[in-house]
Amino acid sequence: MSDLPPDPSRLRAILTHLERQIAETETVGIYLRLQRDEVREALERASSGPSRVRPAQQAGPQRRPPSSAEFLMESKSGPADPLPVVVHVGGCSIRQGRRTPSAISARQARMVLTDPAIGAESCPVCRPENKLGVDLE
Repeated sequence: MSDLPPDPSRLRAILTHLERQIAETETVGIYLRLQRDEVREALERASSGPSRVRPAQQAGPQRRPPSSAEFLMESKSGPADPLPVVVHVGGCSIRQGRRTPSAISARQARMVLTDPAIGAESCPVCRPENKLGVDLE
């Protein structure tokens, strides 16, 4: 972008607009990254040859209920949601309460916690970064 205005007031206005657009699309970005990871995993399974899975098991994505999930993610309820995305170890009962958590894999939890564009926080009680072996500092 070499055609930026030279004055600080217009540059600040452009920066504010871009930051607002990033914040409003954060939830979509998280969802798309998680979907991309699921497609990659499915592709790896499909590329490894025919599996011996019964048709009833192939009906659709198998989601574990949050209570038995290895990790949970509380995403934003919308673009204006002021609370951050929070990752928990499965079974953690200390949640924001206003959002239904989604079950996610360890790989997805690691990605959500370490991606600066997402800006997710680790639950201060269950500390999922310890189980994941991730240094958040």
